[in-house]
Amino acid sequence: MKILYAIQGTGNGHVARASDLVPEFRKYGNVDVLLSGQHSELHLPYEVKYRFQGFGFFFGKDGGIDVRKTLRKNSVGKFFKEVSQLPVEDYDLVISDFEPVSAWACRLRGKPCFGMSHQSAVVDAEAPTPTTKDWWGKVILQHYAPVSEGLGFHFRRINGHISTPVIRKSIREIVPGNQGHYTVYLPAYSDLTIISLLSEIRDEQWQVFSKHSEVPYSFNNISIRPVESDGFVKSMANSAGVLCNAGFETPAEALFLRKKLCVIPMRHQYEQACNAAMLKNMGIPVLPQLSSEVISRLKAWVASSEVISVDYPDNVPIVVEQMMEMAESREMTIRRRRIPRLAGSFGM
Repeated sequence: MKILYAIQGTGNGHVARASDLVPEFRKYGNVDVLLSGQHSELHLPYEVKYRFQGFGFFFGKDGGIDVRKTLRKNSVGKFFKEVSQLPVEDYDLVISDFEPVSAWACRLRGKPCFGMSHQSAVVDAEAPTPTTKDWWGKVILQHYAPVSEGLGFHFRRINGHISTPVIRKSIREIVPGNQGHYTVYLPAYSDLTIISLLSEIRDEQWQVFSKHSEVPYSFNNISIRPVESDGFVKSMANSAGVLCNAGFETPAEALFLRKKLCVIPMRHQYEQACNAAMLKNMGIPVLPQLSSEVISRLKAWVASSEVISVDYPDNVPIVVEQMMEMAESREMTIRRRRIPRLAGSFGM
């Protein structure tokens, strides 16, 4: 069997999940990897056959997406050229982790594409949604990388198609500690904004991982470091708590490591608003933005000792087997539909 596993490279979460899922899929056949996107700090431990620009989003410095940079760095023409050049017909199974080139290549050629992503869980009818409606954000999430069927991952198991997060092996093997500092990852905020707020909590040590700095530096009780996977994981594993955006992998890994967690969803980012709704239901503090208006709530979180307990078993073999069964079931359905047509064409 020939399998194409396509990964969205905006951020690090999709790449982190693939590092464990791809080897498991290789037990079922030959796997080629596609990576699209332009700013992931993680590196896959195996060959990438297709590397595309895709259509990714770029973080701003005021809490949201940098729309101008996103439009400037992306090309619709190049995107559809990549879609037209990808030979999805050469594969028996195409799996997309919210990756748009593979998804649209399959859609335009009438080939099934199977989603295996956190986004497949977010759009599920049973998943929590924010009280503030975002019709446009929901449309983008549903059509950015359209799939035929999907398996999803969320902070809690919701139904048979939505399981708990895939926690990569490198995180599962860590023995966590507590060296007293707080790990911070807020890529949509400038260093200056983060420093100005955290400086008001002088009794704590903050280790900030920045998308906007290429060299490490310090300011009083705050250290700024470029985003680097091993350093970030080590900091998080030995932290007293984690302050981050309302993405998926980082909060999930923090919860798995039994770290105190506080999240700030990116503005105008529907997926993160949905994540925040789920985390809030679980008892995780959710701040609306990084500003002086939330300093009292941030101080209260620092003073708290509450850690939310989760059960995230190693589900990699199970979800891969489930995906293979889903693909086989759809193929059998397609074959059954073809038989009457063929019979009719021969006058049967």
